[in-house]
Amino acid sequence: MASDEVNHSFIMHLPDDCLRSIFEKFDSSTDRESFGLTCHRLLYIQDSRRRSLEFGCSFSRVNHKLSKTTVDIDSLILDKLIRRFQQLESLSLCGCVNLLDSGLSRLQNHGSKLHSLYLDCCFKVTDAGLSSVAIGCPSLSFISLYRCSITDNGLELLAKSCLSLKDFNLEWCSLITDSGISAISNNCRELRAIKISHCDKIKGVGFDGCSQTLACLEAESCKLEPEGVMQILSGGGLEYLNVSSLGWCIRGDGLRAIGGGLGSNLRILNFRLCRSICDETIMEISKGCPLLQEWNLSLCTEIGVVGWESIGIHCRNLEKLHVNGCRSLCDQGLLALQNGCKRLSTVYISRCRQVSSLAITLFKIARWDVEIKLEEVMYIMPNRFFR
Repeated sequence: MASDEVNHSFIMHLPDDCLRSIFEKFDSSTDRESFGLTCHRLLYIQDSRRRSLEFGCSFSRVNHKLSKTTVDIDSLILDKLIRRFQQLESLSLCGCVNLLDSGLSRLQNHGSKLHSLYLDCCFKVTDAGLSSVAIGCPSLSFISLYRCSITDNGLELLAKSCLSLKDFNLEWCSLITDSGISAISNNCRELRAIKISHCDKIKGVGFDGCSQTLACLEAESCKLEPEGVMQILSGGGLEYLNVSSLGWCIRGDGLRAIGGGLGSNLRILNFRLCRSICDETIMEISKGCPLLQEWNLSLCTEIGVVGWESIGIHCRNLEKLHVNGCRSLCDQGLLALQNGCKRLSTVYISRCRQVSSLAITLFKIARWDVEIKLEEVMYIMPNRFFR
């Protein structure tokens, strides 16, 4: 008998634990794959070890760009993969633009161990597909539904079945209203972070009674109302809030409520392009958010000297301040920041026409420990969320 046949026979009679131990000793994935070809049992062990599956499409979950080349995953292929890899904890189908609801049906029987599911730009996935996820994935803690065609009904099914959900990405889900948000708030009591940017039907009132575990909210370009802002803060645990591009749509000065006590835990605020923010709102928030460490006020064009003085006096923990394009910021306002904000480490400043080069030079001399940066930063959400 040839030596390779003897080796194969020997391997075939080894216990699974022994095979797994041998498999784990290989240094490279190439060696593991080569060894895996020696018997079907080891292929089974490899399959049972796999915890994540991500299709190699050019879609990026970070920048949400979809190239011309997308992934064509039909229901049959996905069905075979889910049946083969039954221990999956993370599944990414980002950019599978032709995936139908039927493709997710296998999760009803094989999704019990799934913790993270990415369905970004799965344009054909609707409430029917989400119901399969709700039935088969009770351990889900993270779901991304960026640009999916889901409604409040699908969200309610998901929220009532997957009570451990902590992170939701609902960006550009244009059919979602406060009813769907209310279902999440009432059922997912471990909710930690949620993105509702560009969901223009959401006013914010659905967050009424949300859990104090809610620490992160992205609400760029949303049409939030004053009452909605108060409900967003109602849990009392919010640390990061992005309401950028809100100035053109909010009715009344609802952001002032952030400084009314419920926002006292906030560390990072993004008000970029909130053009209607006035000195009174800045004063209220400066006094009411003592833990604030980073504040993006870029293109908040109506903040005057009184507002900057309030920031200098009250924002004692502020480390980073963004003032790009603040046309009302002048030398006197910069001097107020120079004399206050003792923990300030970085100022992002550009296109501030009323600020003279002399004022900036004097600022650099007086506050040599503060870095002046000319670039503009759009994304300031902490990395610990949505991971």
